[in-house]
Amino acid sequence: MKKILVINGPNLNLLGLREPALYGAQNFETLQASIREWAVALGLEVELFQSNHEGVIVDKIQAAYGVFDGILINPAAYTHTSVAILDALKAVALPTVEVHLTDIATREKFRQFSFVSLYAQKTICGKGFDGYREGLEYLAAL
Repeated sequence: MKKILVINGPNLNLLGLREPALYGAQNFETLQASIREWAVALGLEVELFQSNHEGVIVDKIQAAYGVFDGILINPAAYTHTSVAILDALKAVALPTVEVHLTDIATREKFRQFSFVSLYAQKTICGKGFDGYREGLEYLAAL
């Protein structure tokens, strides 16, 4: 059974409270439950991880080496700022899918560039929670 690490970055723990007109009214617990259901249906084992701290996310990515078969990551605000997360993903060299609830290409100019996309094999934007399902499907098919 493939093991996938699912990482959610800063403020995603506030889903449902944070700008619901943009991110939706469903909360973070609903997202996590959906990810677990999709993983079971796809025959995947998942570990869910969320942090608001860049270094903690880097540590988690580094610890994934030799343990996980792939990473599904929504780096949130670190998408646009973190060379450290990019470097960690490149270092562990695991298949990686980047996911965003919104379409970052249509957001503010500063949100349109993703460092993570320089490594990720696939980037999924603007599909809400379903983007996570699509990312798991992609990793399951590898």
